[in-house]
Amino acid sequence: MLQPKILKVNPLTDYKVMVAFDTGEQKIFDVMPYISGDWFGQLRDAEFFKTVHIAGNTIQWAGGQDIAPHELYDCSVPV
Repeated sequence: MLQPKILKVNPLTDYKVMVAFDTGEQKIFDVMPYISGDWFGQLRDAEFFKTVHIAGNTIQWAGGQDIAPHELYDCSVPV
């Protein structure tokens, strides 16, 4: 099965993002479990966290941090 296409991503509070998919679904993904170490640890900065954007078939931050598309969809909570 193909992964749904991401149409929009918005940063939320508490290190979560709202993702809208081309299926009409909106889901919330909790990024907090990924925030550790030097690279992903940069996401702790609230202003840096807000740099999230669509990149190809997933989301990405200004430093290149990204989430695997299947995790982004499968591990999100429907709104």
